[in-house]
Amino acid sequence: MQKMTGGCTMWNRRTFIKTVAAGGLGFAAMPQMVLAGNNTQRLLILHTNDIHCRFEPFPETDPKYAGKGGLNRISAYVKAMRQRNPDLLLFDCGDFSQGTPYFNFFKSEVVLKLMSEMKYDAGTIGNHEFDNGLQGMHEGFGFANYPLVSSNYDFSDTIMAGRIKENLVLERNGVRIGIYGLGVGLSGLVDPLKSGATKYLDPLETALNQEYFLKKEMKCDLVFCLSHLGYEYASDLISDKVLAAKTHLTDLILGGHTHSFLDKPVDIQNASGKHVIVNQAGWAALALGKIELLVEKERRSFFDLTANKKV
Repeated sequence: MQKMTGGCTMWNRRTFIKTVAAGGLGFAAMPQMVLAGNNTQRLLILHTNDIHCRFEPFPETDPKYAGKGGLNRISAYVKAMRQRNPDLLLFDCGDFSQGTPYFNFFKSEVVLKLMSEMKYDAGTIGNHEFDNGLQGMHEGFGFANYPLVSSNYDFSDTIMAGRIKENLVLERNGVRIGIYGLGVGLSGLVDPLKSGATKYLDPLETALNQEYFLKKEMKCDLVFCLSHLGYEYASDLISDKVLAAKTHLTDLILGGHTHSFLDKPVDIQNASGKHVIVNQAGWAALALGKIELLVEKERRSFFDLTANKKV
């Protein structure tokens, strides 16, 4: 593994990161000098995780989430947002499978068709994507017309070989964005008969290699991780917070697996003393993660204006 030296090639992440609570202050809250710069680019990022095939709201009899949640609501919101922000980015952080009778009867077909209609830019894989085994994954993922990215599940000796991207590069408003994905350990979560010959690669080592490749070799301005590691643990398990603290070149970690509801993203200092934004949006489409970045090329910094939306 190549030794990391930290820092960024094009972007000094000694940033002023302004995070606002749910509801958002919007761009009117930013200094006029920031908004006026010709080199300032705006990125609107929406993200989901742990949808678990929840399309409709929870029933009114549910003791905790009565009448709340559902991907249909998020789909309508995203559609409205696209009318005002046609260049928005939409990501998913895994476990779109399992959880309702829709999955029992239709496997991943219905959820991936809806997510494809919503025009996701990329998604990663959670442990429940293995619920129908590799054959079920092979058949079900054919309904996704957006790229699925996983950097630390090695499918090379399985029927999924070549079906999942190791990384991805996107461009929005002149900003080049590198994407990599990380999944949780399979042991104890996935039946070995269902994961087959899938190899699990160390997530931190994978992240260090991927961020270096995307930032230095692919010349990406920003590097995002789509994670299904989990937000944090009482034990020493690798988590999004641990990952943020031990990486050097990753700017944003969008998470899943632990069903964590964050009112606003967390700003964590990485191994090079730079800022990393970490966010997660609950589960069952009860919330939609929302991050707005103002990226200033001239000043080489980015600003975070954030408001997660409960649905």
